[in-house]
Amino acid sequence: MSKVAFGHRSRNLSKVVRRAGALSALDPTRRERYVRASIHKECGVKTIGNIIWFVFGGLVMGLGWWLAGLICFITIVGIPWGRSCFVIGSFAFWPFGKEAVDRRDLTGRGDIGTSVFGTVGNIVWFVFAGIWLAIGHVCSAIACCVTIIGIPFGWQHLKLAGIALAPIGKTVVSTDVAEASRRMNAEAAVLRARA
Repeated sequence: MSKVAFGHRSRNLSKVVRRAGALSALDPTRRERYVRASIHKECGVKTIGNIIWFVFGGLVMGLGWWLAGLICFITIVGIPWGRSCFVIGSFAFWPFGKEAVDRRDLTGRGDIGTSVFGTVGNIVWFVFAGIWLAIGHVCSAIACCVTIIGIPFGWQHLKLAGIALAPIGKTVVSTDVAEASRRMNAEAAVLRARA
């Protein structure tokens, strides 16, 4: 069974598989049913979180980011920021189970968004829009975290605040892909240190 096949965190899968092995080492059918049920339960929680988020603010937030992207595209100079607004807007619609990662870390190679031009673009973005958007998301996160039930939504606002500060050169992927990318980069760093 592949660790990425069901869209869950591999760390949780190993915990589930250990429990399933302890549950029944002699009955593989029972163990497989347990693993599949645990995986689907975790995916269901993300889906429920995304639906609640979408209904209670995610739709408006995502459309707002897309509107900002359209405005940036109208001014030819703003196209790099417009692309980033569309990426953030998609992230704002369904944030549970996703992370923003640096494209260089993900692909292993640089592009114009991860170069010096991307850094300059992020500085311009930070001054004119990023800081204000991040402050808005942090205030929303604080408001969500006042209630215990709103803490997961506050966490999503903090993720959006982080990407709002410097969006150029980043992309949004599932948490599984982000975790695998971090693990591969750490392994590569260890190999370089040993050489």
